[in-house]
Amino acid sequence: MNQFVLLASIGSDLAETAKATGERFGVETSLFVAQVISFLIVAALLYKFAYQPILKVLEERREKIAEGLANAEKIKQELANAQARTQELLNQANAQGNKLIEEARTSAAKILELETQKAIVTANDIISKARQASEAELVRMKTELRREVGRLVVNTTAKVTGKILTADDQSRLADETNRQLASN
Repeated sequence: MNQFVLLASIGSDLAETAKATGERFGVETSLFVAQVISFLIVAALLYKFAYQPILKVLEERREKIAEGLANAEKIKQELANAQARTQELLNQANAQGNKLIEEARTSAAKILELETQKAIVTANDIISKARQASEAELVRMKTELRREVGRLVVNTTAKVTGKILTADDQSRLADETNRQLASN
């Protein structure tokens, strides 16, 4: 209860102070009430027709900014995804390129091996043919040499003995000379 008495006394003191201040400055209560009512009407009209539309515009801007930030984040994410895909495609292309290079190297090595084998076979054929030709030439030269030696033996024998040899003698001497040469 004491609290109510205290509040009442404070309230009455405040009212008396306000009344004394109003009288000292020339405030009239009816005019004051009219000004308060006018102020409340103006404040209500400003709130309804100015403050709420401004709040609405600000809220729309806030939403557009939030939407723009969300779109920027989406675009940033899409850009990151596109860069990742691009990097992945580059890596795949690089891997394919390396694979093709390796296949080309392998193919070149196989072709080199085949060409080397062909060259070796061709060289061996040439060497074999050269040997055969050399052997044939050697046989021909030996045969020719035997004939020549046989002829020289016959001529020398004829000159040494001083008589003319018959065809049978010449043939016999050539055959003996050829047999002796063949045995050596």
